[in-house]
Amino acid sequence: MLHPLCSDFRLKHASITPSLLTGFLVLAICGVMTALSRGAGETFSVFLLPLSSDFGWERASVASVYSVYMVSVGIGSLLAGMTFDRLGARFNYLFGTLILAVSYSLAGKLGHLWQFYLVIGVGGGLGASMIGLVPTQSLLSRWYNKRLSAALSVGYASQGLGTLMLVPLVQVFIDSSGWQNAYRYVGWIFAVVFVLVLFMPWRVISAGAADNPRKTKDGRAVGGMDLRQAVRTRAFWGFFGIFGATAVGIFGISLQSVAYLIDRGYSELEAAFAFGTVGMLSFVGMVLTGVAAEFWPKHIVASFSYSLSLAGIAALALMQIEIHPLLLFIYIAGLGLSSGARGPIITTLMAEFFAGRGLASIYGAANIGQGVGAALGAFIAGLLYDLTGNYNAGFLFCSMALLFGLLLFWIVPEIRHAAMAQAPER
Repeated sequence: MLHPLCSDFRLKHASITPSLLTGFLVLAICGVMTALSRGAGETFSVFLLPLSSDFGWERASVASVYSVYMVSVGIGSLLAGMTFDRLGARFNYLFGTLILAVSYSLAGKLGHLWQFYLVIGVGGGLGASMIGLVPTQSLLSRWYNKRLSAALSVGYASQGLGTLMLVPLVQVFIDSSGWQNAYRYVGWIFAVVFVLVLFMPWRVISAGAADNPRKTKDGRAVGGMDLRQAVRTRAFWGFFGIFGATAVGIFGISLQSVAYLIDRGYSELEAAFAFGTVGMLSFVGMVLTGVAAEFWPKHIVASFSYSLSLAGIAALALMQIEIHPLLLFIYIAGLGLSSGARGPIITTLMAEFFAGRGLASIYGAANIGQGVGAALGAFIAGLLYDLTGNYNAGFLFCSMALLFGLLLFWIVPEIRHAAMAQAPER
């Protein structure tokens, strides 16, 4: 018979089950991989000026590499979803880290624009999509149910942590060793991650929690819509449009932010640190948004998030009139607390709509909207700068895109009604 103290201990800690601990492990793995995926892509913002300077390329031409990258992320998201549904998470993470290790190791040896399109644009984008949000969304939806929005917010928020860590770090690499070696060092990071991925317990990770309605059978989800059925629904295209329009606005601003702050008189390291701080705050913002979406209607929470983004863009624009610490604070806080914050909301709603055998593929297909939107935003913002010689047209263009994304939350009936229905009574 157990001693009473032992019995009390077991009762107090009964909620700490192996399944719960594995869920935390999965959340940590997804967070790290998402951070590396997004962080590596965002380092292009600090490669922008060195590449333009060394090769004499126009800003729009260099920015178009990032556009190719984001298109590849979008298309790669669909491929990532399809391979996840068929081959599982282990394949995604091994294949993705291998591509990233090779691509970034080769990038420092490139000398022509088309080579950057192929290696960083296509290779980097495909690798990032294989280890990024699609497997994160799919794995977390198997392990979390009632608190899925909060769990997804942590996964999404890790993107900001990756930006905060890698962007300033790569700027230090560039300052100390040049952009060629900086690319090589990033490649080494992914080579180490590839080795670590080999030894992770993927069978357990892929299974899901026993009491989760989206758990798998023999590692594969069952039931629900497939991708072909999903694309025939209005809800899918509403989610696609929100991803796309929001990405146009956010990525159109983010790629130019470092260069813009340097133009306004900040040093390269100060600008990179400010941009990294935006990434850090996005971690906080996504978590807060995910938690808020558990208590209030999701379209209301999303609307507040969009207003923060617009305030951040307005602060950047006003820096042309006066350089003031308050404007820098509003830019960092506004965009930091809102960048990516709509993602957990959209993904939670999609998990409810499309739970089943095609969920990862549907996530991936919807994320094409984000990839295409990010590519358009980055390219058009750079083009508008080259055409006008200033950033005002780009600021206006990105603001209009964000307003359109906000509008879709309100006018697509399935999205608005689901967002209201999922808000708990208070």
